[in-house]
Amino acid sequence: MTETAARPATPAAASPDDVPPVFTHQEILRVFSGVALAMLMAAMDQTIVATALPTMASQFGGLEMLPWVVTAYLLTSTTTTPIYGKLSDLYGRKRVLQTAILLFLVGSVLCAAAQSMTQLILFRGLQGLGGGGLMSLAFTIIGDVVAPRERGRYQGMIGGVFALASVAGPLLGGIFTETIGWHWIFLINLPLGVAAFAMTRSTLSRLPAGRAKPRIDVAGAALLTGAVTCLLVYATRGEAMGWSSPAAFLLLAAGLAMLAVFLWHEQRIEEPILPLHLFRRPVVAVATPVVAVSAMVLFAGIVYLPLHLQLVQGASATLSGLLLLPLVLGMTLGSVGGGRLIARTGRYKAFPLVGLALSGVMYALLGTLPELAGSGLWSTLILVPLGMGLGLVMPVMTVAVQNAVEQRDLGAATASVGFFRSLGGSVGVAVFGAVFNAVVSERLEGAGLSGRAVLDHGAAALADLPPAVRGGVVATLEHGFATLFLLAAALAVVSFAMTLFLKELPLRSSRDGRGEAAPAAEG
Repeated sequence: MTETAARPATPAAASPDDVPPVFTHQEILRVFSGVALAMLMAAMDQTIVATALPTMASQFGGLEMLPWVVTAYLLTSTTTTPIYGKLSDLYGRKRVLQTAILLFLVGSVLCAAAQSMTQLILFRGLQGLGGGGLMSLAFTIIGDVVAPRERGRYQGMIGGVFALASVAGPLLGGIFTETIGWHWIFLINLPLGVAAFAMTRSTLSRLPAGRAKPRIDVAGAALLTGAVTCLLVYATRGEAMGWSSPAAFLLLAAGLAMLAVFLWHEQRIEEPILPLHLFRRPVVAVATPVVAVSAMVLFAGIVYLPLHLQLVQGASATLSGLLLLPLVLGMTLGSVGGGRLIARTGRYKAFPLVGLALSGVMYALLGTLPELAGSGLWSTLILVPLGMGLGLVMPVMTVAVQNAVEQRDLGAATASVGFFRSLGGSVGVAVFGAVFNAVVSERLEGAGLSGRAVLDHGAAALADLPPAVRGGVVATLEHGFATLFLLAAALAVVSFAMTLFLKELPLRSSRDGRGEAAPAAEG
């Protein structure tokens, strides 16, 4: 069976409207500039906000509500990612992307003007409604204007944007919070968003406008939103609620029930939000779980390496961003270099295998000798290869999935990759946090300091300790981070094993694949 035979061709799939116009290299670069700015806002958001959370808590109070500033954004952005993908297939990329940009900017302005923790949480949710479309639509639009064989070159550049944002976020967040105020971590989105809106307005005008009579799967969107919301709240807040408490159990049961109904519903309608036939294609069936697990591996570095540098190495928020520059350099080299090699060779499977093996080895080194993360030369020798390994995975999986589906499903397929990336990252942060707390809490309590106090107040809580006690607490925290890095290494091995089953189809040299042979024979 071939990949193209997995779903019978339909008249809609053969419609000339599904064929994007031909773009010159200069036009592609202009398109890339617009979508890269949109993606930069979303990619930088989580890390730049995390740096300012303690300052927000001290101004507004309500420390127990602080995690919801992050959770609210994760919930709305994750649940809307596949919805944006399907809407862009129905209504056209330009209109849907610009709607996402406007929602994100409105949410950013309201966040900057928030006067209480409750308002900030609500406005973060609104911001996430826009953020859910920025990343997935950026990858989808590149798929519209570039053939699969050349797609890796541009996808890799977007991966470099994400890598830059992962370090620029903490760095700018620290500078803004310590100088002009935390409100500017949201207001910085305004010039970026206005530029992205203006550029996409002119550069995306030649993309297809959408289908003549689109049908929206409202019930599917509602079921998916409810299911993911319940499951993500359980994953991110389950520890605070008590994993086996009645409230947590009801959340889990409701999420699983809605997920089951969603899967049943999606098989029975004409235009599903998440077309399940895509997952019958071997490439998609393997790539999506690889993306989810790899996102957990990625977030171990992005989220917990800065925390390690601040709590164990004693670095400030700004300095921790600078110390992570080798990581961002490696991710940029991996993303861009891997994309160019894909375009040159037409092969893609080897790159995520090399990347996962490399990142697994580097995480194992950090788990064995965690003090190397902030030790100058050794830090560079570990973080650069770690970043290169991480940069070789995500863009490649997106190219593989886009190459395996029809043009009419490009938005939904690309959004499914983004959805599993967001889901894996969210669950990964929750799992790593639970493991870290379990490892260090007992020892910290024995030192007379609760693990929650250290995580809530960071270096400030450590500074108030007597020197004799502080040394033992720091050693315990370092042990906790070492455990996290070893867990990340184990997950890299799991993702590597799954990638071995990835089918490598020839990359098409045209965007719609017409006039070409079927990509490859399947088993």
